[in-house]
Amino acid sequence: MNYDAVIFDLDGTLLNTLEDLAASVNYALENAGLPGRTIEEVRQFIGDGVRMLIVRAASPVENADVIQSIHQCFIRHYKENCENKTKPYEGISTLLDALHLHGIPTAIVSNKADFAVKKLAEQYFPDKITLAVGDREGVPRKPAPDSLLEVIRLLECSRPLYVGDSDVDVMTAKNAGVKGVFVTWGFRSREDLIRAGAVCLADSASQLAKMILQS
Repeated sequence: MNYDAVIFDLDGTLLNTLEDLAASVNYALENAGLPGRTIEEVRQFIGDGVRMLIVRAASPVENADVIQSIHQCFIRHYKENCENKTKPYEGISTLLDALHLHGIPTAIVSNKADFAVKKLAEQYFPDKITLAVGDREGVPRKPAPDSLLEVIRLLECSRPLYVGDSDVDVMTAKNAGVKGVFVTWGFRSREDLIRAGAVCLADSASQLAKMILQS
């Protein structure tokens, strides 16, 4: 096998978190007297961290105090409701089991808030994820390569693979100088990924497993 570690994005790659994210976004918007957003709108807003999710959802509002209030309300609500409808995509648990069986460590690098990344990783993938890292103060978020390179260093791997579902993930792999495979079941379409420069695409978890284990 060519890979000695596989590092995943979380939202749209391992977990379908869209409904819970949309519910917390709309709770926070409505609490501020603003109209809610559709699932498809929220899908397009995701990828650049919670702060940018809120900025996009609250547009055209630009007042920093209002944005901060909505952001804080979202965090409070999401902490208590991040597992209501969230679930792994089909075949993900089997994929992680296969990687574990072959002795390949797995990790998560996400732009999602660090508390949520760790909570969801522990809830849905206990004993299957070696490291789970989210957005933290003072660390540039993806597509900056900092968190991905940090995890690669901690895993002490020399042949990592990065797996994501968005244009941000495509750029992250490129910026880190890491091989990437990008999944088409997540929050961006195949066409979006190709436009972003993705070359290796996976349409199912079983196909991804073959790409990793038979490489």
